[in-house]
Amino acid sequence: MNRQTKRMMQKGQAADRAAQARRAVPDRRRERSSPRQFLREVRQELKKVNWPTRRELFTYTVVVLVTVVVLTSLVFGIDFVVGKAVLAVFGGSS
Repeated sequence: MNRQTKRMMQKGQAADRAAQARRAVPDRRRERSSPRQFLREVRQELKKVNWPTRRELFTYTVVVLVTVVVLTSLVFGIDFVVGKAVLAVFGGSS
């Protein structure tokens, strides 16, 4: 038996042991919390959030809008140029 065969057998045995270990653990479902408890925890987590100031929010909004306009213009320009090139190559004069 060569080394590769031995390694394959060892891997198979390890996988069998792992499967047996998984079967040995009882299947416990997580306990569900009440809706009131859930909402209380949500509020606690939202208090931990570092919310942006009004000025930061305005700045981020402007950055997003400018980026959208620039990228939309870029895609439109590329589409326009490629469209004209395709029509020129394939004789789009009807």
